[in-house]
Amino acid sequence: MFVRPNPDRPPLVDRRTVLRGSALAAGGALLGGTVGVSVVDTALAAVKPKIYKRSDWGARRPRTSVDVLPKPPTHIVVHHTATANTSDTSKSHAAALSRAIQRHHMDTNGWNDTGQQLTISRGGYIMEGRDKSLPAIWDGRHVIGAHTANHNSHTIGIENEGLYSSVTPPEELMEALVETCTWLCLVYRLDPSDAIVGHRDYNATACPGDRLYALLPELRKDVESSLREKLRHLSRVAGTQLTLEQLPTYPPTPHGERTMPFYHGPAVGEFDATA
Repeated sequence: MFVRPNPDRPPLVDRRTVLRGSALAAGGALLGGTVGVSVVDTALAAVKPKIYKRSDWGARRPRTSVDVLPKPPTHIVVHHTATANTSDTSKSHAAALSRAIQRHHMDTNGWNDTGQQLTISRGGYIMEGRDKSLPAIWDGRHVIGAHTANHNSHTIGIENEGLYSSVTPPEELMEALVETCTWLCLVYRLDPSDAIVGHRDYNATACPGDRLYALLPELRKDVESSLREKLRHLSRVAGTQLTLEQLPTYPPTPHGERTMPFYHGPAVGEFDATA
């Protein structure tokens, strides 16, 4: 398999040994104590945003156990929920949204569980999606979801509440998205400039909407800046070599795509094992 060369970035090392090198001694002094596993976990915890667990929003159990891969995803896929741009920015509404998405995915689509790994409300509340997503992320593993057809095995999906074809996402949502992507890029050692993509980069769909999609370059820069600011003790927390088969294919954006709540384009394809 051909791997895209990237001489400007060093090869990756295990996240629990990253901070042990002499090049990171200054960062270790900043955090205090001997650089080691506990410091790495402290650093990861320091940038982890507040994420509400499935039990917090009243999730149903999946029909069967979810599939967890021992390897990390290569890309973070940004979606919109294609639901109303509500003015309700409360935590209770965010929980209700997660329940509605799960209900639609399980009862209407017939899936095993909610499709995405994370959901962000218009009020900036971040909710765990598919079962076991949070512990898998923390361990550097990947729960296979159902959000990007034929690419679910190597992508983690973030649903952002709203419809952003002609409306700009609220500031609270975008701030939470930056925090979430920063954390994911650190845990999975991903380069934001390569890893953060929109649903339409992989599938023929309008998702995540023209306005949100247009903000992705800014999102990547904000995440890069956030990584530098919060994790200056790391010399290289990001950077990965990706196979050509895993890179977005940029299919055309369809005209006249159907518009309905919870539909954001193709989510499960022939190459995906399960939903």
